[in-house]
Amino acid sequence: MTRPDTAPVRPGEELPEGPLREALRGQVEGDLDALAVEQFPGGFSNLTYLVRLGDQEYVLRRAPLGPVAAKAHDMPREFRLLERVHPVLPVAPKPILLVEDAGVLGAPFYLMERRRGTVVRTRLPSEYASVPDAPRKLSQALADTLADLHAVDIDAAGLRGLGKPEGFNGRQVEGWAGRWRRARTDDMPPVDELHDEDVIAWLTAHTPPETAHTLVHNDFKLDNLMLDPGDPSRVVALLDWEMTTVGDPLVDLGLTLTYWTMPEMPGREPNRVGAVASAQGYFTREEFLGRYAGQSGRDVGRVAWYEVLGHFKLAVIVGQIYARYRTGQTRDARFAPLGGQAQWLIGEAWRRIEGTRE
Repeated sequence: MTRPDTAPVRPGEELPEGPLREALRGQVEGDLDALAVEQFPGGFSNLTYLVRLGDQEYVLRRAPLGPVAAKAHDMPREFRLLERVHPVLPVAPKPILLVEDAGVLGAPFYLMERRRGTVVRTRLPSEYASVPDAPRKLSQALADTLADLHAVDIDAAGLRGLGKPEGFNGRQVEGWAGRWRRARTDDMPPVDELHDEDVIAWLTAHTPPETAHTLVHNDFKLDNLMLDPGDPSRVVALLDWEMTTVGDPLVDLGLTLTYWTMPEMPGREPNRVGAVASAQGYFTREEFLGRYAGQSGRDVGRVAWYEVLGHFKLAVIVGQIYARYRTGQTRDARFAPLGGQAQWLIGEAWRRIEGTRE
């Protein structure tokens, strides 16, 4: 039996049901008089809700509350991306309706189909306890789905225009460095103690040319997969397409490994999946790399640079959210430990760099 994946809406993040009901009238199937809204409590970025219209269910996504960075949390872009990706990669949910009028909910939003499954975060869910080799099957599903994503023909699907793949890696470093400097808060250690500028300098000096041009999800991790509750080898959905673009596929691989190999982080529940729990049957880092390389046919010999970039990108994302919390743009108490987590991730990136010199 699948556990509930929704919860009551957090205070301050309620949707105005009257305007929402009118925006949906005549646009989607279901009983508008029976409209009910719950929230998907996971995630730290866009707000995601379950909208029930009697027997019909939809997932609604909108940008977070408060000011957001330019070009970030672009729901119309995400909707149009899914329109093109869903037909060629069925694990991408089908988009249903886009509402660009910010007057309805305070920001553009869209509805997509509701899919049901299990999301694995920091421990193996109880529904997989009796499944033979569940950790290994789950590991393979993650690696194989990443390879499938990178196998999409971006030209046939009309997706090349999503980004500018030439020079992608250099722009990644420059762009994320700028975001970090803007998000850095005054309660962090001095630069020479934090090593953030050292990490940026190393990434800049060692930037490789792109290995290929493919779709890049930009937030590919285990808890963005929804799995069959009875079969951890079967992926029901790949979620959170907000940052998807076109570029070097190894950027995705580096970030995935960042999550997969992450030990205990300050203020976060200890991780009991991934390479840190390989004794329980999960892929080691080397097994994950081998599976991805075998499925994709790609050379992963220079993945260390992409892992350092992955740690740095995650530090920036966490730091941006913490900066919003510290300035009072959001009151979500889950964000309070994120400043320490951003610092820890910078430290991990620096340790990876030092490891390449040994």
